[in-house]
Amino acid sequence: MPVITFEYDDLKELGIDIDQKTLIDILPMTGSDIEDFDDKTIKVEFFPNRPDQLSVEGVARNLKGFLDIETGMPEYKVKDSGLKVFVDEEIENIRPYISFALIKNIKFNEKKLKQVMEFQEDLHWVIGRDRKKVAIGIHNLDVIEGSFYYKAMKGDEIKFKPLDANEEMDLNEILENHPKGKDYAHLLLNSDKCPVILDKNDNVLSMPPIINGELTKLTENTKNILVDVTGTDEKYVNYALNIICASFGEVGGEIESLEIVYPNKTTVTPNFTPKTKKLHVDATCKNTGLQLTAEEIKKLILKARMNAEILSDNELKVTIPAYRIDILHEYDLIENVAVEYGFKNINPELPQIMTVAKTDNWNTVDNLIRDVLVGLSFQEIMSLMLTNEEKHYNALNLPEEERVQVEQPISQDRTMIRQSLINGLLEFLEDNKHEELPQKIFEIGDVLYISEHAETKIKKKKKVAGAIIHSTANFTEIKSTVAALLNNLGYSMEISPIDHPSFIKGRCAKVDSQLNDETNKISGFFGEISPEVITNFNLEYPVIMFELEVL
Repeated sequence: MPVITFEYDDLKELGIDIDQKTLIDILPMTGSDIEDFDDKTIKVEFFPNRPDQLSVEGVARNLKGFLDIETGMPEYKVKDSGLKVFVDEEIENIRPYISFALIKNIKFNEKKLKQVMEFQEDLHWVIGRDRKKVAIGIHNLDVIEGSFYYKAMKGDEIKFKPLDANEEMDLNEILENHPKGKDYAHLLLNSDKCPVILDKNDNVLSMPPIINGELTKLTENTKNILVDVTGTDEKYVNYALNIICASFGEVGGEIESLEIVYPNKTTVTPNFTPKTKKLHVDATCKNTGLQLTAEEIKKLILKARMNAEILSDNELKVTIPAYRIDILHEYDLIENVAVEYGFKNINPELPQIMTVAKTDNWNTVDNLIRDVLVGLSFQEIMSLMLTNEEKHYNALNLPEEERVQVEQPISQDRTMIRQSLINGLLEFLEDNKHEELPQKIFEIGDVLYISEHAETKIKKKKKVAGAIIHSTANFTEIKSTVAALLNNLGYSMEISPIDHPSFIKGRCAKVDSQLNDETNKISGFFGEISPEVITNFNLEYPVIMFELEVL
């Protein structure tokens, strides 16, 4: 998860003068974890649902409310710059959305420059899905002139000097030779043109989502900046810009808007128009266990840096600032009330009911399978349901499928919810290849699939998978293992040959099993993992595996 580092003196400069111990006690109560600290600095980890707190300015804004230093929704004045951004119609199928802002009279130093760059990269991860969804550029405004142009250009059509380069390069050369080009070229694979942002004199500001130009590089002498945000989702492009502008607004930055001229519409950014939601007193009290009045809830909402109007004894209208992208439902407002009240101030209570527990049928199946596999000398592992497309599909030679994705991933390794247990077992073997062989491991766990027929649009299934690695592992061994598992569970077994991209051709079988005289079925596959997949996971010995769907 995103970790930001700042000094205690940074908070003092922003109007918060509290001692170290008090700060360390308070921060976890506001939704963060302390990673590390010393006499000068502190490292704080925030959940990805609060990207507005990924800068020290955002942290200070939140703390001011919690400490009753400043309450209510901050207001940031936005002046019309009179400038426009013209969007090329050809950009629509590449990276269609853009937002701009000018921020003037900012004081930079070496530390502030570093914080801004870290803030930008954290937003790339939390909102931008590693620049795929949103990419951000921050430029020295004083070396360029508006208006500005967002164009689609051929790879050899224009040259500029990208950041950290010694000479000019065309767009193709950047994608092929520049480190950032190599890292992010895959984001432009489906297009024969690249996005480019130019000023009125054809100076290149950036080639989003790849790299900014050296011309507009920030320095300690920079006073005025231009922020561009491009992406594939207009809502999140604007969210990212609002969060950045609000952060600079906290330190006195003067924000100016620009008119974005698309071929078929015109917008103005940044747009700080707040949204409103209803909050009910009875729902708040029920979900927090507190007995609060509408007036008390209003005061707590003000501490959360939002505005509130009492409509009745049971209803409030809450005004939510444009940078708070985490407020989606009434329950999010209730959570903010609880945070400002203080979780440690809420007294725990035992439920006023009596009940007798019993094992859930879902877990009964787990226990039966677990007993059999442990009896077959397997060791159980547990891996995360979150994985990533590279390991889940590419490393297993599988085509990518429609899947449940994480909207705001905490890292590039956790971007989707698994549909199989196989890659988790192989990653475990990869991490433990220094251990003695043979290794026999299994996992029982849930997977999720997209299902248009389900009420929630997802379908959950339970699977069991196992892996064996040693120098002589073969098809006969894994077949015997699966047969023993199914036999001990009371199932008959029928197999037939199949081709599976992760397994050696001709050494993979499909399983179709059912309970004797019953309709309960188990299906799946087993076989020898292909050498290519073994190599993809940096393993050195034959691997045999099975995966069965049990519920």
